[in-house]
Amino acid sequence: QVQLVESGGGLVQAGGSLRLSCAASGRTFSSYTMGWFRQAPGKQRELVAAISSDGSTTYADSVKGRFTISRDNAKNTAYLQMNSLKPEDTAVYYCNTIIYWGQGTQVTVSS
Repeated sequence: QVQLVESGGGLVQAGGSLRLSCAASGRTFSSYTMGWFRQAPGKQRELVAAISSDGSTTYADSVKGRFTISRDNAKNTAYLQMNSLKPEDTAVYYCNTIIYWGQGTQVTVSS
């Protein structure tokens, strides 16, 4: 059974940092792009960052220069380092690869 499990969310003050992890199990995802999405209340789910199998990355304009996506294929895990957090980053963050989604982890940034 394939599972993606996110962790690392929480409550942080504006300007702070968090590191999200997405641990995959059930199969190997090293050949596939992995992405982080987020969904704030009343808004559509949006792509935050993605990393391809060769390490190429893409970011939403709103997080460029503040967030860094990475992956450790040996651990079948993807990460999202989030620095200089802003209240508008508050959302549930989801990990995705192929057709699989995690259940999400809440990130709340207080002003």
